[in-house]
Amino acid sequence: MTVSSFSIALVHHPVYDKNRQVVTTAVTNLDIHDIARAARTFGADRYYIVTPVAEQQALVSRIVSHWQHGWGATYNPKRKAALDLVTVAPSLEAARQEMAGRRGREPKLVVTGAAGRPGCLTTAQLAERAAAGGEDYLLLFGTGWGMTEEIFATADLVLEPITGCGDYNHLSVRSAVSIYLDRLFGRR
Repeated sequence: MTVSSFSIALVHHPVYDKNRQVVTTAVTNLDIHDIARAARTFGADRYYIVTPVAEQQALVSRIVSHWQHGWGATYNPKRKAALDLVTVAPSLEAARQEMAGRRGREPKLVVTGAAGRPGCLTTAQLAERAAAGGEDYLLLFGTGWGMTEEIFATADLVLEPITGCGDYNHLSVRSAVSIYLDRLFGRR
């Protein structure tokens, strides 16, 4: 993928809780900073934080603003560069529309998750497809216990899950984002 052909969306709604109830999860400071840093490192065009909760949107804006202006920006310019990628969106559709408006075409929605599904692409297959050019991609990462079936049903592509050496498979979203981005864009 080229530097500007992909963006990331961290989806806080609709997602499941551990009982498979549809919920909205809280935005965390670590997710804002760490995923922005990974996005910047691997060349993402944007990092969308998707939450319908106005107070959570304001929190993200306040945190990002601290590092983009004044003391925070001069204290840590690298943090500023990473957080410059952050865009708050009230819904996944809003993020998709913003990206389409900027890029001039609809991005392909690429869903990730801990459970395998039929027809999943490997990261190597997606990287090869993206290298051919002509398409933009919005990589979706879920919080809580994963994105809803509704999101998977609207996805254009599903990436294979990250698997370890045993049967435990519950990575933090920050870890999963970094692993996927390294597999897609890391130098070999």
